[in-house]
Amino acid sequence: MSDTTLAAPILRPGVTPPPRLMRPSAGMFALYVAAGGFFLFSLQGSDISVRSFVEGLPNMARLVGEMFPPSLARIQSVGVSMLETFQMAFAGTVIGVILSVPLAILAARSLTPHIGLYYMARWLTALFRTVPDLVWALFFVVTVGLGPFAGMLTLVVDAIGFCGRFFAEAMEETDKGPQEALTALGARKSGIVFSAVLPAAMPSMINSALFTLEKATRASVVLGLVGAGGIGIELKVAMDLFQYDQAATIIIGVFLLVLVVERLSSMLRQRILRPST
Repeated sequence: MSDTTLAAPILRPGVTPPPRLMRPSAGMFALYVAAGGFFLFSLQGSDISVRSFVEGLPNMARLVGEMFPPSLARIQSVGVSMLETFQMAFAGTVIGVILSVPLAILAARSLTPHIGLYYMARWLTALFRTVPDLVWALFFVVTVGLGPFAGMLTLVVDAIGFCGRFFAEAMEETDKGPQEALTALGARKSGIVFSAVLPAAMPSMINSALFTLEKATRASVVLGLVGAGGIGIELKVAMDLFQYDQAATIIIGVFLLVLVVERLSSMLRQRILRPST
């Protein structure tokens, strides 16, 4: 190897070298080693078997082969269920977003009227967010019976858990200058919230609301598996009856629905947030 290749690169005056990785401390190095060890332990706990996966590939190919060509025998019923799925997602998201606003005000440390309400709002949103959607769906199916109403209630809870947290964080991160100026003028807390906090946090809140709609559309498909309405029940029946060609039609329909919602959400996000950027 020539000396030219081994020579260190010469930086031109005024050019800043790229940042280098910091040498970890002894404590951080031990933490990395512990994380790597737990990763290996997790692989063992996942019961990974390359042999089972390879031996199962022919079954997967047979299943995919039986799915095509997709059957259009029940396309009208699938279309109605698809519309019902989106209705659940849209209604649940809108109601959840509306209910999230007052809860987020209580969960914002700088806006809450009492520290007890702050912790109550934080714990409530954490509860809504951490309990899986299927558990909420089972709870509401027992409460209101089978059907899309149980699914919509599940999506309302999910939207409150997601939006409540991110709305509160958006409100806490707003510029404190206008709030202090209104406080100095003797404005009430409600006036500060509606005149300074909500307008400043609105772009971030709209962004979170649109992501919630995308998330609800995907979640509403799964809720039907436990009887909470939507296209999920059609998919479960098709798979249980080994009608894989009809299942393929449903899967393609779900894919197109999620794709359209994500595309519309992205267009709305760009159109609404453009003036503020």
